[in-house]
Amino acid sequence: MGSLRPDELISIIIKRIYQTGLTTTSGGNISIRDENGDIWITPAATDKGTLKPSDIICIKSNGKIIGSHKPSSEYPFHKAIYKTRSDLHAIIHAHPPALVSFSIVRQIPDTRIIANTRKICGDVGYAVYELPGSEALGMKIDAQFGKGFNAVIMENHGAVVSGTGLIDAYHRFEALEYCARTILLSKILGDIRCLTDNQITAFENQIPELMPEMDTLFFSSDEPEKRSSICEIMNRAFRQELMISAYGTVSMRLQDDNFLITPANIETWNPGTDDIVQIKSGKREPHKIPSKSSWLHQRIYRDNPGINSIIQTQCPNLMAFGVTITKMNVRTIPESWIFLQDLPTVSFDAISPATTNIPQLFSTGNPGLIISNDSVIFTGETPLQAFDRLEVAELSAKSILMGASLGKMIPISDEEVEELRKAFLKD
Repeated sequence: MGSLRPDELISIIIKRIYQTGLTTTSGGNISIRDENGDIWITPAATDKGTLKPSDIICIKSNGKIIGSHKPSSEYPFHKAIYKTRSDLHAIIHAHPPALVSFSIVRQIPDTRIIANTRKICGDVGYAVYELPGSEALGMKIDAQFGKGFNAVIMENHGAVVSGTGLIDAYHRFEALEYCARTILLSKILGDIRCLTDNQITAFENQIPELMPEMDTLFFSSDEPEKRSSICEIMNRAFRQELMISAYGTVSMRLQDDNFLITPANIETWNPGTDDIVQIKSGKREPHKIPSKSSWLHQRIYRDNPGINSIIQTQCPNLMAFGVTITKMNVRTIPESWIFLQDLPTVSFDAISPATTNIPQLFSTGNPGLIISNDSVIFTGETPLQAFDRLEVAELSAKSILMGASLGKMIPISDEEVEELRKAFLKD
């Protein structure tokens, strides 16, 4: 998306923010500062769900305004942040519901609940309330960015995030809302356990080095179809809010221990078949960087001949169990038990490449697991089966969390489970 003009990129991202329920028709604003110092920004009082590139306003470095609308009333704080931080070139402000929840109780989400969220968002600043659109508000927000924060909660207002580019800012905005949502859901279950920065750094430092490139590349006749299947599942998972744009990995076995996997830094909502990386005999497709989780997927395939596809992602309802280290009881409805049977939670330390036992935990009766403070993994004979199990698990987790306000969960009994086993599962 790097070849798009600022007005084109802004119109795409603001629509995506609106379509995923992270802002309202009239709420929010986005800006980009280009290499000339001109600021491109969304217009005031326009429908965020239908903005076209021609609606975006350009404010030249000399102050001249080009466009058919008035610039956003929040332009003053965008301008102030850019003046203070020469490294930033994009800003997103909106009122996503979970972050607004934090703003109205005047708290800051702790991004250490998920390793990847911490990496993307860092610490979060806090700007006390001032009149929207005022110079005073701009000064309060700008002061927080001046301290080095790249994301700030606005008291009784919402949030503002920044980035080196608009995609970077969008990843941070979405990850921070996901973090806030996960915390809110986790509060239903109990105490939240956060990681330390040392734990996160230690794990990052022990991820195996990048696989060497293969000398020759060979495509089997079924590979194009498998690449398409991976892309379809990625896109579907994003649409169903089972993945965020900056995190998610899907892989599919080719033959033996060889497999296809999504690349590092892919936009989960816009994958292409040419992006997918082939891994054969421990080597990667030339000129491509596979997901950092490639080493784990490789070991799962090696130890489990019956697994042909893997999905690794983060979704808020399941991760609520993962950040409170709470065992999730899948005996909610018959379908949940039939599809999942068990869903263990393993510690964050279990994903240490030197000592992990995760590949050995999968079986016919255990197709998925939750890694505390990291992710969830689901397996299957096909990408669709792995996706179906992920979807069933996330909706089951959602039902448990929603039902908590009604009373204690009453699971399916052992006798009823045995009936399900005899009726639906093979010996």
